[in-house]
Amino acid sequence: MTSQIGQSIEALCNEMGLDRELVVEALEDAVKAAARKQFKAGDAIHVEWNAEEGDVEVSVQKTVVEVVEDPSAELSLEEAIDMAGEEIELGDALLIPLQREEMGRIAAQTAKQVLVQKVREALREKIYFEYIDRKGELINGSVKRFERGDMIVDLGNNLEAIVPRREQSRGEMWNQGERIRVVIVDVSKEQKGQQIICSRASAELLKRLFEMEVPEIYDETVVIKSAVREPGDRAKIAVTSNEKDVDPVGACVGMKGSRVQAIIKELRGEKIDIIEWSDEPSVFAANALSPAKVSQVRITDINQRLMEVIVGEDQLSLAIGKKGQNVRLATRLVGWEIKIVSEELLKKEIAQKMGKMMASGESVPIAALEGVTNAQAETLAEKGITDVEALAAATVDDLVDFLDISLDDAEAIKAAANIVVSARNAEIGLADEAAEDGAEEPSAETEIEEIAEEGPVEMLADPDDSDAGGTSEEIAESDGSEEAKD
Repeated sequence: MTSQIGQSIEALCNEMGLDRELVVEALEDAVKAAARKQFKAGDAIHVEWNAEEGDVEVSVQKTVVEVVEDPSAELSLEEAIDMAGEEIELGDALLIPLQREEMGRIAAQTAKQVLVQKVREALREKIYFEYIDRKGELINGSVKRFERGDMIVDLGNNLEAIVPRREQSRGEMWNQGERIRVVIVDVSKEQKGQQIICSRASAELLKRLFEMEVPEIYDETVVIKSAVREPGDRAKIAVTSNEKDVDPVGACVGMKGSRVQAIIKELRGEKIDIIEWSDEPSVFAANALSPAKVSQVRITDINQRLMEVIVGEDQLSLAIGKKGQNVRLATRLVGWEIKIVSEELLKKEIAQKMGKMMASGESVPIAALEGVTNAQAETLAEKGITDVEALAAATVDDLVDFLDISLDDAEAIKAAANIVVSARNAEIGLADEAAEDGAEEPSAETEIEEIAEEGPVEMLADPDDSDAGGTSEEIAESDGSEEAKD
């Protein structure tokens, strides 16, 4: 193939990585469109690539008739015999060669436009099928330019990708020419714009970076169960190990935090919490709220996937996080709706309810007190302690001996009993005062605050329900088990 057209086809195939047959087919279609426009022959035009000559042959098909009515598609018998010999009969179809030189400048321009369009379509089709199976893959490129907030990334080989504004991390600033790592999130078949859509804000980017930095993840000794991000601020990733001897969190943190620090640097300072995954939702939720320490997790509705997480007063702001960020990320990571409840407020509510029950003459079972199990209640009953008042009157040493528990646990049980008895006495006292004064009985909800220490209002998982500021940024550097910080 030594012709100029043949050389151009070879150069185009090598430069764009296109299949030669696709380019030849596009050329044939382009020349056919131009010939139809020039010779007004419609579907009678035939175009064929001559590989030996390296050229395009154009011909028109005409039918042999006795009387010619349409010269563009019909040929008389005499003319046919002159062209092809005496064996021609009426009704035969002949291919009559046409000269491309007769097509003119307009037809050549039409052929060029069609050829460019066909090649562009073939190239986009090639890119689509090459990258559609690479969604979620990490690729390298360089920042080429910015278009209305979108970032165009040069992937090399005349290939570009786009990072839309919605897929950019608000904490990152990039300059032209900088090297950048992005993850492929989608591949488009549309004819306008870049086909490869990439992201710097996707949780998939976090997963791919951990796969690169942690060999145990790459060889599947450690498995990433889930990951969530608020790009530029904080991320949480849940990991588990397929081998008992391998600590998944420690493997991801690395020696002195070297592995996770490399990822934090790549994400321009984004904080990362590495969480140990558990198939038990309550345990997983407690881990996911790191760095806060959780006192108790209660599943309130298993069908609606709702749970309450009880934390101490000193852990409340940590559990909620800055503008609700920590509990919001934990909710997404676990897949359950998490409601944060203050432990002090919960104790006050329980004491208030039990006080009302005692004031109304109802007996409060000892097992209803916090920290007392049914087995311990039965043991206390055997020792003659059958109600809350008797429990409050018992000494701490007696409780230690009877229940075989620590001194701290015994003091906690006795304190719970004392709060309930005090609440009962407050209810009775208020009722007596109201009877003497002839006034309406004050609400126990008001007076109970004078008995128990004042507790905080209940904090919800929804950030709009809370104005508590998080203090997670004040936590010390990670010890390699709960949180990784820069």
